Amino acid sequence: MTKIEIEYIIKSSPRILFDRLSTETGLSEWFADDVSIKDNIYTFIWEGVEEKAEMLSNKDLSYIRFKWLDCENEDAYFEFRIQNHELTKEISLIITDFAIDNEREEVIELWETQINNLKYILGA
Repeated sequence: MTKIEIEYIIKSSPRILFDRLSTETGLSEWFADDVSIKDNIYTFIWEGVEEKAEMLSNKDLSYIRFKWLDCENEDAYFEFRIQNHELTKEISLIITDFAIDNEREEVIELWETQINNLKYILGA
């Protein structure tokens, strides 16, 4: 598996952005068709297909890290990290994910689509 890190400049406040990355309502606006949370287990639904991820750790306004429950690779996770650039006052969203080597480009394209959805709902 290959680790992927992609950085996007997001025109949003850290509070609004973090809510879109960590809450049922926020995630269902751009990441999945529907999202529910119970005991640190996030259930994501896309076109009727359900995938579950455990929220491993988070820090308010900073990051949230998940692990797919059906992922066999113990080291794999996906993470949303918010970085505040002091000099430029820009907010970056850094996505960390893992892909099987021959699926790297497809994973990056999927994130591009998802982040475009996020930017759209944020009006960015």
